[in-house]
Amino acid sequence: MGLVGLAGLAGCGQTGRMADSPRPDGRLEDKLNLYSWGDYDDPENIRAFSQNVSIRVQVDSYGSNDELVAKLAGSRGTSGYDIVVPTGSRIPLMIEHNLIQPLDLDRIPNFANMDPNFIDQQFDPGNRYSICKAWGTTGYIYDRTVIKRDLTTWQDFIDAAGKEAAGRTAVLEDPWELTAIALAAMGEDVNTEDSDVLKQARSIVVDDIAPHIRAYSSTVAQGMAQGGLSLLHAFNGDARQGLLEADDPDRWKFVFPTPVANLWMDNWCIATGAPHPDAAYEFINYMLTPEAALRNVDYIGYHVGTKGLKEAAGDFDFPELIFPEQTILDRLVPSEEGKGIQPRVDIYADARTRSSA
Repeated sequence: MGLVGLAGLAGCGQTGRMADSPRPDGRLEDKLNLYSWGDYDDPENIRAFSQNVSIRVQVDSYGSNDELVAKLAGSRGTSGYDIVVPTGSRIPLMIEHNLIQPLDLDRIPNFANMDPNFIDQQFDPGNRYSICKAWGTTGYIYDRTVIKRDLTTWQDFIDAAGKEAAGRTAVLEDPWELTAIALAAMGEDVNTEDSDVLKQARSIVVDDIAPHIRAYSSTVAQGMAQGGLSLLHAFNGDARQGLLEADDPDRWKFVFPTPVANLWMDNWCIATGAPHPDAAYEFINYMLTPEAALRNVDYIGYHVGTKGLKEAAGDFDFPELIFPEQTILDRLVPSEEGKGIQPRVDIYADARTRSSA
């Protein structure tokens, strides 16, 4: 991608505003501890922030939301971390257990740069505790030399898995996402806790999909490159990475399926007991500048929730996968975790057993 839009985008409103510091001398702490997913920020953004405000940033990484929650819960406010990046579905639990603290949005003036599509989510109304760091959705990508008809729905995915792509299908290693394929095809709420509906979904997943699954994997690029797979359940940004690495990208087509799919969102949050809160506010505010936001899109391959990115992206490859049309955004639904999560875990386990039988 060419970052040709940086100069023009930098002129937009709130670009370089500093977060207000409550300290009497207006000075920030000289350190910031960030706990996030691995390799999730452009190193140039970290360097630029550190140099501009003389704050040393220490970045540690985790591999799952469970790992993050366990770390914060076990330390009871003494983890030493300032900023954490949980997925939205975990935020209600983290609020309930006092693992993250309320945000003062007045100290994040660049919040004004956020796209209205990615604020005020149901897991955190009013952005009281979180701000979008990156978001994506789920669909599938298929080999058009094997599946020669147009696929557009989740039911099409199920049909193709049992026909043209039988034994050549991969699905995500995620109980919620796997069960959502069936629920969406049924026209049901993908977050349902109704036991009868989930029993019907289990039948579809275990009997109609699982026998044809070759792999449970989130590594789309590797699956496309190695061959042997014709239909892959995938996050949009990961599918784009697969297309970027493919020898023949025209052979593949990504689908934002109807009628509904997941809107997952990772979020900037400040941990309870953060030792460097002023630096944390300044860092989040910086990451919402157009310049930093566009660099992060280029680096991680996912939209980061601020306005004007599509227009500024220039020669961004496969832009339609990162900047879907509003009609697609309007039908996305955030995943929820509640009483319905255990049945989904059970469905996933049964599916894996059936696939290996």
